[in-house]
Amino acid sequence: MATTKKTQASSKKLDDLFLDGIKDIYYAEKKILKALPKMAKGAESEEVSAAFQKHREETEGQVERLEQIFDAMGKAARGKTCPAIDGIIEEGSEILEEYDGSSAIDAGLIAAAQAVEHYEIARYGTLVAWAEQLGMKDAAKLLKATLEEESATDEALNALGEGGANKRAMENAA
Repeated sequence: MATTKKTQASSKKLDDLFLDGIKDIYYAEKKILKALPKMAKGAESEEVSAAFQKHREETEGQVERLEQIFDAMGKAARGKTCPAIDGIIEEGSEILEEYDGSSAIDAGLIAAAQAVEHYEIARYGTLVAWAEQLGMKDAAKLLKATLEEESATDEALNALGEGGANKRAMENAA
C-alpha cells in the first residue's frame, strides 16, 4: 500500500501542484468573500468598513480571474479545503466576538485582514512563478494582476492602522 501511494506521488509534476494551488486559493477567496461583509459590519469606523467593502468587490474580480484560469486549463472551478485560511478567518471571527464594542476592534480587524493578505500574497507569488515556468502566460498575467491588488490592499490596511486605528485603540484604553 505504501508503494502504491509513493508511485502515485512520484508521477505528480509541477502542473499538478499548480492546479492544487489554484484550487487552494479559489477556496480561500470564496471563504474571504463570506467573511468580508461580517468584518465591514463589525468595524467601528466608516473608513475601515469601507475598506472591507472595497476589498470584497476586488475579491469578486479575483474569483472571476481564477475561474478563467480553470477554464483555460479545461478544469472545473472547484476549491480544495485550505486549513490555513480557515484558521486565519477563525482568528478574525474571534476578534469580532472578543472586541465587539471595544475601541481596539478596528485595529484587530485590520490585523486579521493583513494576515489574510499576507497569506494571499505568498500564494499568488508562488502561483505566478509556477505559471511562468509552465509557460502559462495568460494565467501568469491574471495571477500577477491579483497579486498587485493584494499588495495594494495590504498597503492600504497599513495606512488605516497607522492613520488612526492603532492610535484610537491606545488612547481609549488609557
